[in-house]
Amino acid sequence: MDAIPEHETSQPVATQESQTASDFIDQQLALEADAREVLPYKFDKCTNILGPLRQTVFACLTCSPPPASPAQVYTPAGVCYACSISCHGEHTLVELFSRRNFVCDCGTSRLPSTSSCTLRSNPATGARGVHSQEPAPGNKYNHNFQNHFCACSEEYDPHTEKGTMFQCLGLGTLETGGCGEDWYHPECLMGLGRDWYKKAETKQEDQAAGKEEVDNSDHPVPPGFPNEDDFEYLICYKCVESNPWIKQYASTPGFLKPVFRKDAESSQDAKQLVQDTLATNGTSLKRKASDSHLDNPPASPSKRVKDDQSDQPPTSAAPAPSDPTATTEAQTTHKHDELPPAPSGTFSLFLQSDFREHICHCPKCYPNLIPHPQLVEEEETYEPSLSNESASQPENAGSGGPRSQGTASLLDRGEAALSNMDRVKAIEGVMVYNHLRDKVKEFLKPYAESGQAVSAEDIKAYFEKLRGDESAIKDASAKPVDGSGDGDDNRREQSGY
Repeated sequence: MDAIPEHETSQPVATQESQTASDFIDQQLALEADAREVLPYKFDKCTNILGPLRQTVFACLTCSPPPASPAQVYTPAGVCYACSISCHGEHTLVELFSRRNFVCDCGTSRLPSTSSCTLRSNPATGARGVHSQEPAPGNKYNHNFQNHFCACSEEYDPHTEKGTMFQCLGLGTLETGGCGEDWYHPECLMGLGRDWYKKAETKQEDQAAGKEEVDNSDHPVPPGFPNEDDFEYLICYKCVESNPWIKQYASTPGFLKPVFRKDAESSQDAKQLVQDTLATNGTSLKRKASDSHLDNPPASPSKRVKDDQSDQPPTSAAPAPSDPTATTEAQTTHKHDELPPAPSGTFSLFLQSDFREHICHCPKCYPNLIPHPQLVEEEETYEPSLSNESASQPENAGSGGPRSQGTASLLDRGEAALSNMDRVKAIEGVMVYNHLRDKVKEFLKPYAESGQAVSAEDIKAYFEKLRGDESAIKDASAKPVDGSGDGDDNRREQSGY
């Protein structure tokens, strides 16, 4: 048998147990693309330099923990989407969703000097990372920044929360008697306790013993609360009280009938609620799978951010037709002249998508609108630009299309799990991968340049070195991740869009 010439054995031959460096890198890029599906926006630029924006804001409870007592000095702070990942990715965060006219507090004196903004450079030295800068004076804060929400001031836990919460359009700040774009439980808007329905269930059990079983996992909507599909916006009772001129719009085109707030301290009101519930819903609090009259609450608890559905016709009564015999002077009256008297009592307003078309803009009324531009035109919410990978990669790029987790390879299962991962886990995966990727690419670079195949033994030896050599591990990850292994993710966010 002739010997193989020496020049033909100078480089390893790619086999099923080896792969080229470019193949390995392509697989890793495919994994990163899957992560980008969960985190589609770039997180490399802080929005602080853009000034006041309506943008998604996060409160960092690690850098700005809630006070242990009212006497403790507390400085609330909020950070933008990019800083929540790049600067606070390993902290305990609470997503507050959109906030109006907000400037990112990352790198300002509202946060500790030890927590700098790594996305901005010091204007004096040019060094990356700033801290203790002057914060924006126009930012407004409420108890949401302490992870407290609603009139009940309950801590939000997405793992235990039941039902849907709604964000107020925000016609007033805490300083003016409003809520500052707070989130509300339906029952709290109506002045009821969080467990109001349990009293009604007990009463129903006494009256209908032996009938349907009570589903304790449900959190029903109180009678009298509007169906979610009938409105697009909420103005809470606090903001209505701080802007009493808007009360006259209740039950007019674009506005649903008022939802009154009962006196939560009145036992008589609580008793009346149970009677109203029994009279209105009968045994409806014992929900069945086929029930649909309880506003079809989502399968998982959520904070409802309503989308514009301007094509839906308003369900409120149309204005009365004009009198053909009316004089020219009467026909030129302003919209506010046709409004009914304001209802008495404390109530919240629910607005339809076309409510702006029905608000009076006459010289007398317009001064009421100037402080609240959200009543004049729909607001735009700032979104960071899409990452290059998200914008350029076709669907299922590099993955060969959707795959079953039950039959796919370990790599395929990992990709599928990452694509279905929640935002919290995806952030951790992207950051850990980014730390490790550079070291892996450095190892593979000579092979890629020469076209030489990488054997399985080469890769195995490299990762054994990382696992066994502490200094190599630190080199592979410039920002080590806590390896306690308790599996407790301390990043807390609101659920549901």
